[in-house]
Amino acid sequence: MTLPQPSDGFRWVQVGSPPALICRTLEPLAQHLFTTRDWQLGARTEGRTGDAEGRGEDVSGAWAEVADAMAVNHDHLVCAHQVHGTNVAVRRAGDRHASQSTTADIIISNDPAVAITIQTADCMGLLMADRRTGAVAAAHAGWRGLAAGVPKVAVAALAREFGSRPADLVVAAGPSVGACCYEVGDDVRRRFDGEGYRELALARWFFTRAQPTTLNPSMAGLPREPRAGRWYFDSGAAARDQLESAGVPRDQIFAADLCTASHPDTLCSYRRDGTGAGRMAGAIRARNDRR
Repeated sequence: MTLPQPSDGFRWVQVGSPPALICRTLEPLAQHLFTTRDWQLGARTEGRTGDAEGRGEDVSGAWAEVADAMAVNHDHLVCAHQVHGTNVAVRRAGDRHASQSTTADIIISNDPAVAITIQTADCMGLLMADRRTGAVAAAHAGWRGLAAGVPKVAVAALAREFGSRPADLVVAAGPSVGACCYEVGDDVRRRFDGEGYRELALARWFFTRAQPTTLNPSMAGLPREPRAGRWYFDSGAAARDQLESAGVPRDQIFAADLCTASHPDTLCSYRRDGTGAGRMAGAIRARNDRR
């Protein structure tokens, strides 16, 4: 299989047999990965229940495969029931009785004994590590989460719970649906406007026409001409801008720059495949030597 080329900040690795993405700058700070369609979690399943932002039933054994790749016991993989909000789950080192599953879209941890993980199928997956304290975060943000400020909430949670400074954070943004493919209604743009985002920001995030590139072509079936009340949303730009406004330096934010809908052989996309779409995981684990 020919893999699409991510940005220079990322590289493909083989974890067992399936390919995964890792961020070069994040790699020395925290073990992590973004899975692809070849993983068990990414298997296309007709009749899978779920929605366009990444919720759904998991393929049997899929999370065990992720745990193995992260070199943790299966009961040390901390997952979340994602609800498109800003709830934060905290896993502290030494908290041996903490639940492995919770309702949250952001998980933060300083425990090297566990790997924390989120799942996506078009949404933005963010993995963060603190260069000074070793604390890590995994955040799930569809358009609702971005409107609610998930990137800022994750940065603030690391500061509150583990003393992280935004300037010490390195952030990796995995594949997500891009403005080349992601047509949304006017209600989505109004939600961001209602949350107080400035017009200059909205102009960077919403476009009247699809924004394909050589790397990320538009998927089939999109209208050729602009449609009234319809926009193409750039979730990656929204996430980067929010991280910068939270104090994370621009040169410490890395995006894979791969649109999930543009690459059917490699990445899972609800927008492209509908209810049968698989899921991808973003997982991260604090380093033992950074406790």
